[in-house]
Amino acid sequence: MIDDLLITPLTDAFGQVQQQLFEAVVQPLVFQFGMGNLLEDAYVATGWLLVGLLQLLVLLCVMGPLERWRPVEVGSSRSAVWVDVLYTLIHRLGLFRIAMFFSVEPLLDEFFGQARLHGWDGIQLDALMAPWWPGVSDTAFLSFVVYLLAFDLLDYWIHRGQHQFDRWWALHAVHHSQRHMTMWSDNRNHLLDDALRDVIVAFTARAIGVPPGQFVAVVAVTQLVENLSHINARITFGWLGERLLVGPRFHRQHHGIGVGHEGHAPGTLGGCNFAVLFPVWDILFGTARFDGQFDPTGIRDQLPEHGGRDYGSGFWAQQWLGLKRLWS
Repeated sequence: MIDDLLITPLTDAFGQVQQQLFEAVVQPLVFQFGMGNLLEDAYVATGWLLVGLLQLLVLLCVMGPLERWRPVEVGSSRSAVWVDVLYTLIHRLGLFRIAMFFSVEPLLDEFFGQARLHGWDGIQLDALMAPWWPGVSDTAFLSFVVYLLAFDLLDYWIHRGQHQFDRWWALHAVHHSQRHMTMWSDNRNHLLDDALRDVIVAFTARAIGVPPGQFVAVVAVTQLVENLSHINARITFGWLGERLLVGPRFHRQHHGIGVGHEGHAPGTLGGCNFAVLFPVWDILFGTARFDGQFDPTGIRDQLPEHGGRDYGSGFWAQQWLGLKRLWS
């Protein structure tokens, strides 16, 4: 029923707009640059571009007014926020994904091609779960939920790793160094950090057999919730809601100075509230904290009394300093 009333109409509408955008804009550009052999890949890229444009529309029309309505911080640094906008545009308009397509996708194709030659072709996670819902004919929505949970659990452990290992934290610190967190801060990451995460996610997607359309939907929903959780707005979901979905207060505690990035002893790696979508993972694995308010964000050693470490104010400075921390 949900598939017929919601999933199918949305999928059909998205497909029509994707086709029109591809034929009107992308396809002529592909032929103009003599890359006709990449038409199929360009069509897939058009889908990601459309998703990014829709996400930007939601940011501007929904989350922007929320930030103006009940801001946590008033008068945030415009320059710091604009750098985060640049990160968002790089990712949501597909520039980072194109780079990954030419660098990582061929390696994954080779790996899984060799795996199939040796008799292993991954699994189909939704097919393995099918016995759990006997008699259901339209399973697209249930499959989407299964993959959403699977990738959210994967994201939880990736996030734990970013806060557990010194060298990975050296890169992930770019994300936590934002002292003026807004809806644009989700994509504020070191590019190498993003590449590592995307390799893990892309490999997992191939290994568990997620269909391309489902993968796009999972990524789109996850990214929008991440934008919401970083929003500069004094919004809470209530006692129950904050235990069902990651919200701005729950995630802001993760970014809190000396809280979300440190262990029990100051200066040691650790933290709390690592979940991306569902706090249930933090609850299950003992990393949840619900006692936070809308406290200042950043990293302890940024404060003057703790050394005033420089994490960079511009895009290239943040990337370069991240590499220096990685190798120091």
